Amino acid sequence: MGARSVKPQVEVLQNFIGGAWVPSKTERVEDIPNPATGDLLARVPYSTVGDVEAAVAAAARAYPAWRDTPVVERARVMFRFRQVLEDHLEELALLVTQENGKTVEEARGEVRRGIEVVEFACGMPTLMMGNVVEDTARGIDSELIRVPLGVVVGICPFNFPAMIPLWMFPIALTAGNAFVLKPSERTPLSAVRFADLLTEAGLPAGVLNLVHGVKEAVDALLAHPAVKAVSFVGSAPVAQYIYQTAAAHGKRVQALAGAKNHLIVMPDADLERTVPAIISSAFGNAGERCLAGSVVVAVGDVADRFVPLLAAAAAKLRVGVGWDSATEMGPVIRPNHRRRILDFIERGTQEGAHLVCDGRAQVPRDETGFFVGATVFDHVRPEMTIAQEEIFGPVLGVIRVATLDEALQVVNRSRYGNMACIFTASGKAAREFRVRVEAGMLGINIGVAAPIAFFPFTGWKGSFYGDLHATGKDAVEFYTEKKVVTSRWF
Repeated sequence: MGARSVKPQVEVLQNFIGGAWVPSKTERVEDIPNPATGDLLARVPYSTVGDVEAAVAAAARAYPAWRDTPVVERARVMFRFRQVLEDHLEELALLVTQENGKTVEEARGEVRRGIEVVEFACGMPTLMMGNVVEDTARGIDSELIRVPLGVVVGICPFNFPAMIPLWMFPIALTAGNAFVLKPSERTPLSAVRFADLLTEAGLPAGVLNLVHGVKEAVDALLAHPAVKAVSFVGSAPVAQYIYQTAAAHGKRVQALAGAKNHLIVMPDADLERTVPAIISSAFGNAGERCLAGSVVVAVGDVADRFVPLLAAAAAKLRVGVGWDSATEMGPVIRPNHRRRILDFIERGTQEGAHLVCDGRAQVPRDETGFFVGATVFDHVRPEMTIAQEEIFGPVLGVIRVATLDEALQVVNRSRYGNMACIFTASGKAAREFRVRVEAGMLGINIGVAAPIAFFPFTGWKGSFYGDLHATGKDAVEFYTEKKVVTSRWF
């Protein structure tokens, strides 16, 4: 599905600039299919440099008045936005399912986690507080104050079309910045709805702008002299590009990248609870998330007991359309991504891994969507492609090792460091894991170690480019600058 000319019978999305919906100047648009059916939902424009210029200019015009709006008043807008999101939660969840394919239950959870960030942002009157010290010298006082940066940008991925924009603009806006949002061209509909809901909540025109597009629009945002900071979530190669390009233009950057998350299972793990946790970790959202468990490292003799249970549970997962309450796993995002996942499965078999649950046999015969079933490999070796590369799909490999020390070596050899988890009844093993493992988000008997909104999303190594992470106090630091005032009065 390549770029093509506009066809009038299907809606072409517009950009949101200066408080109004305006058509892009481009003649190039892309189809947005429903991943579960292939039905065309809308078309998204590949916005031009001129479109980006207009969006940034609108944000720059709106910024001074918004920056001068008292923080308590900015927080009140966010309180209202939070209530609007609650009122529209079910609508937003169905919209996420429609454009992304995940189950409605997963979509509800996504919107709920986004609302939690809005709730955190409502505390900005406290979060923006600085510090004062009297008499740093005789008659001299010093104070630290926080101020917004100006115009900031968010560039979002397809896999969480509601949650990840909500990681960014609520904190940035409540801190006093103006924002330009570039949603994923594959799942832009949730972001479009947010623009209307923010207007309903009373956000002044121009404070948030939305521009659709791909590389041309992104490059224009990265280079624009009025843009002060860039937030990004996406694949590792693109994250590195965003970081290097934006930093070269003098921007502050946080770029959240790919992952290869390891789940260590110790011999004393409670398998009755461990297996469902790992199934949810590996196959929730069809494996299309940067916190998906993708490699199990089974220690000692646990694999002989664990793998049959894991394979049986994976084989029972019902694959289908996300709006069916019986569905446990939806489709992947596009046909080309499905082909990529199938290529990884074939590569795993060619490299000698044992295929104990073949997701290729689980695809619904009467469905036209982009489905791949849950897939489990056993006897995976650390050097295999499926053990090293981010597949971003419902494929899980099991590596067998003798000791926890060997398991930690396997985990720490990865070039990624987003998340790692351990399943054990031993406090000693859990503590050793916590101290030695090289990853930013850790789970102990938890399959998806996603931090709550007031903690940062702390990927390490090749999973993150930058210094200050998304969400939590890191995000407040990222979207604000500090002034230190030293004063003496005669």
